[in-house]
Amino acid sequence: MDDKLKIGKYEFNSRLIVGSGKYKDFETTKEATLASGSELITVAIRRVNITDPNKENLRDTFKDTNVKFLPNSAGCVTAEEAITTFRLMREATGIDIIKLEVIGDTKKTLYPDVIETIKACEVLKKDGFTIMAYTSDDPIMAKRLEDAGADAVMPLAAPIGSGLGVQNPYNVVFVKEAVSVPVIVDAGIGCASDASRAMELGADGVLTNTAIAQAKDPIAMATAMKHAVIAGRLSYLAGRIPKKPYATASSPEDGLIQF
Repeated sequence: MDDKLKIGKYEFNSRLIVGSGKYKDFETTKEATLASGSELITVAIRRVNITDPNKENLRDTFKDTNVKFLPNSAGCVTAEEAITTFRLMREATGIDIIKLEVIGDTKKTLYPDVIETIKACEVLKKDGFTIMAYTSDDPIMAKRLEDAGADAVMPLAAPIGSGLGVQNPYNVVFVKEAVSVPVIVDAGIGCASDASRAMELGADGVLTNTAIAQAKDPIAMATAMKHAVIAGRLSYLAGRIPKKPYATASSPEDGLIQF
């Protein structure tokens, strides 16, 4: 089945995107990423080195794989910071697919400042970036990000790193209905069933980091996430049965043999 995830000019076989933070070392990051089947790993370019070849560089760890890097602007709190960060990153690496995030509350919720994100998105789109924009689970803001040039919108499932899973399932559906670009559920995934649930709601993909990196066995959890995303996608495409308040016999009653 040809069911590729298409984001701007890029295509991916896997609908799971993973993060690179919170692992004990780069080698574990690589092992878990490969186990997940993901072809895209997001990297906080203000915290993890992918630009300086003279220091330990995560890109060297993945140089013999098909995994692409998705630089993100974690740590940026204004549109201007994010714009400058990505321009410098592209100059150093040539990477033009990015995860845009501008955080409004850096102390407690880590919720995005969507207004600043929209401002940055408008400028970066004109600069030629392929933009995946982290946002709240608000369908109105998701649409405005699409209008600003986002090639994918990434509504949070729950606060970053919380592991709470999808807290507002209807909002995932509303966001999906509001935009025509891919919807990638991001932040708050805690286990494989959370990822599957997001996909069954109609999300085009899932991004998770902490759930894998901080699991007791990151490799096993990465493998579980891989299969959960596949299962959730297939379940969504298959179409679930409607919910009913009462029982319905599995076998039809017409034509029953009488004894």
